[in-house]
Amino acid sequence: MAAEKPGERNDFADRGVAGASSASQFFTVAEVASQMRVSKMTVYRLIHNGELPAVQVGRSYRVHAKAVQEYLEAAYFDAG
Repeated sequence: MAAEKPGERNDFADRGVAGASSASQFFTVAEVASQMRVSKMTVYRLIHNGELPAVQVGRSYRVHAKAVQEYLEAAYFDAG
């Protein structure tokens, strides 16, 4: 991921994703989609394809914050 510049917001850090956290943080599919700037269907597809680990709670899915961070880090493309 690109380094955060002074004055820029880091949504993951604001939500407690960056760094070690004693409490487990889970996101809804809608929250993950918002963070990744993709549709909810894309997140569901990632979950069902096994690319993004999730926990099923009833009929809903929850994605651990660390799983989102690891997915984005693995998917990062360095054009330079």
